[in-house]
Amino acid sequence: MLFFCTYTGYPSQVANPGYRNVTFEELVIAYTEQVVGLLDGGSDVLLVETIFDTLNAKAALFAIDQLFDTNPKYKRVPTLISGTIVDMSGRTLSGQTGEAFVTSVSHSRPLALGLNCALGAPQMRPFIKNISQFSSTYVICYPNAGLPNTFGEYDESPASMASSLVGFATDGLVNIVGGCCGSTPDHIREIVKQVAKIKPRALLENQADTKTLLAGLEPFAIDKTTNFVNIGERCNVAGSRVYAVPHIKLSKKNPTKLTK
Repeated sequence: MLFFCTYTGYPSQVANPGYRNVTFEELVIAYTEQVVGLLDGGSDVLLVETIFDTLNAKAALFAIDQLFDTNPKYKRVPTLISGTIVDMSGRTLSGQTGEAFVTSVSHSRPLALGLNCALGAPQMRPFIKNISQFSSTYVICYPNAGLPNTFGEYDESPASMASSLVGFATDGLVNIVGGCCGSTPDHIREIVKQVAKIKPRALLENQADTKTLLAGLEPFAIDKTTNFVNIGERCNVAGSRVYAVPHIKLSKKNPTKLTK
């Protein structure tokens, strides 16, 4: 059985992850058009992948959900989500850990979550392990065929790449494996050959059933054992000029307001 999986891409600047040349709403419109084209073309699965900017990816996921919720012409198909850890810091370019990334996008109920690109399998292992131990969905992993050489080419052989992914599968870290940059049909055939008979990773219980899961750059969980949590930053006239000015003006008009 052959499934046709198509992916969405998005604009950003690698050198400046905070840069935005479009609004969230504009991205949603663009992604909606892209997803409609993919579905009209016969896609069985949607893959939002090589994510190094979570906010842009969330625009794509919002567009996908909105389309399926509002347009009866399109039957919902599975969505896969794959982030990219850019170096051995274990973070996306926008600064999130793998666990924080998973927390940020799990609301879209993907079939699988994981990592691809940027790193070879050996370098990716600790980060896919973290996601595997944190996520309640299936885990997808398709690394590069090693790291690029000085000519931008990839030298890792099919046997070597497959051997690394066999380790992932044997240790119960993954459910779906494949190859990204530098991988060839020979790489994919060897991976299939070596992992085909290995038992897939068992699904974990969903932490969101018993905890409130939040994420900035790091994940944060609130449950019955958590003490007082201060959400947000305290505003006062000593710490914020923006906050102070209107209150100073108000106090001059009505001094009693200063004591309230």
